[in-house]
Amino acid sequence: MSTTNKTTPLFSKENFILMLVGGLVIALGMFLMSGGKSEDPTVFSNNEVYSSTRITVAPILIVVGLLIEVYAIFKKPKTAA
Repeated sequence: MSTTNKTTPLFSKENFILMLVGGLVIALGMFLMSGGKSEDPTVFSNNEVYSSTRITVAPILIVVGLLIEVYAIFKKPKTAA
């Protein structure tokens, strides 16, 4: 008596694409948050450190990327009927 167990994959191609997109959004946020090298290290530049890109845009992108990742993990793959 032979029985075959049919298992469905945990993630589909769509899940992996969403995970890749989420990872890229997180990487973009980290890149925008990273600092540049100052011309003179003894001088503090308020505009460079506290720019709106580093303080608001980059963290929002990181959170959006994490939300995309969570959605990609929990999204059920479509079953072929």
